[in-house]
Amino acid sequence: MALVAKILLVIGAIGLIAVVLLQSGKSAGLAGSIGGGAEQLMGKQKARGIDALLGKLTVAFAVLFMISTIALGYFLRAA
Repeated sequence: MALVAKILLVIGAIGLIAVVLLQSGKSAGLAGSIGGGAEQLMGKQKARGIDALLGKLTVAFAVLFMISTIALGYFLRAA
């Protein structure tokens, strides 16, 4: 069971890192002003939808990471 918790912990950690790196910052600065023209051309709703999806994925991976960390700690302590 500890092996399953370790695998889930690694998947959660890698997924969390990837999703956080894919998100755009709230204060995008120069990159935000350059990308603003593309948002007007492509549509703002699409960008908001992707940001919302990445936000939900961040929460999901964070919950997976926390639960698997607690489970791994429990299994290693019980052994």
